[in-house]
Amino acid sequence: MQGKIPSVRAETAVYVGIDVCKAWLDVYLHPTGRGLRFSNDKEGLKLLCKELAGAGVGLVAMEATGKLHRLAHRMLSRAGYPVAVVNPLRSRKFAEALGQLAKTDRIDAQLLAIYGACLSPGATPVPAKILAELQELVMARQAAKADETALKNRHAAAESKVLKRLLQRQIEACARAIEGLEAAIKPLLESDPALQRRYGILCSIKGVGPAVAAMLAACLSELGLLSAPKIAALAGVAPFDDDSGDRRGQRRIMGGRAHVRRALYMAALSAARCNPDLKAFYERLRANGKAAKLALTAVMRKLVALANTLIREDRHWTPEHA
Repeated sequence: MQGKIPSVRAETAVYVGIDVCKAWLDVYLHPTGRGLRFSNDKEGLKLLCKELAGAGVGLVAMEATGKLHRLAHRMLSRAGYPVAVVNPLRSRKFAEALGQLAKTDRIDAQLLAIYGACLSPGATPVPAKILAELQELVMARQAAKADETALKNRHAAAESKVLKRLLQRQIEACARAIEGLEAAIKPLLESDPALQRRYGILCSIKGVGPAVAAMLAACLSELGLLSAPKIAALAGVAPFDDDSGDRRGQRRIMGGRAHVRRALYMAALSAARCNPDLKAFYERLRANGKAAKLALTAVMRKLVALANTLIREDRHWTPEHA
């Protein structure tokens, strides 16, 4: 079966799979079987839009590839085509489920088209320009902060005076970069009333600092729109069952947005000390025998559920329940 993609029942609509790389786009139209290639730039995408005109496109599926898919996502959506940006891990697991172990750009494009036809993922909205810029800045700040922490640890462990001096310079450069990013994030948040309101609500929660609030406002825009279990899963703090027959496996968190989860962890450390309700919740879990990290994960889940409720109700956090 290796090397052959199982046939899938043809539908009246055409499903388009696009494998994105830096230089070009491999395109496959299902069920017509046409394979095309276009350059991954504005001119290439204009040609692609012309090619798809009148083809009866039901859905375009492409993988999330950092920045490389953004132009295609934006231009195809603007042209009126529903575009689903899918998790690369899910599309790869789908290919393996079909028995397709080989991986090339053309095969990936074909499998993405079949993925769209079989699973009908919803269209992914194009993020607003200001939100995309804010996401880039807050994630860059988080990465710079991680670099700074690693450099400080190396500096503390170093014995060579030369190495210590060089590391100190890097630490100072990192600190300046973080200050510059924070200075750029603040006016972006203030320039959009809706973002500024969300940011203010998040900052009102005791334990959530400006950096975490900016991360949640930028990278968890679904806050206030989903149920508590769904928003927890999206943030990567929802425990999933692992049972089979008589065995009851340990519940574990998995998936979700790792950068959001990292930010929530820092907020949970603070909230478990200074937020009255969450401190009592954390201490109760610890008294009942829960491990520290399990209890902190539960605090993270409570935090994101609380943020979800406050934004949905458009109100600030108060020590007393509303």
